[in-house]
Amino acid sequence: MDFLDRVLEKLKNVARRVAEILLGPEREPELEPVPIPVRNREIYR
Repeated sequence: MDFLDRVLEKLKNVARRVAEILLGPEREPELEPVPIPVRNREIYR
């Protein structure tokens, strides 16, 4: 089984490299914007 796991891992790596060559590198996931607290001016009137 260990042999099969190594072969499958190598095949995955080769497939990933081929996909990168054909489609370009993997995109980084977009970072989520951090909410910025805004002071509500109506409270201070």
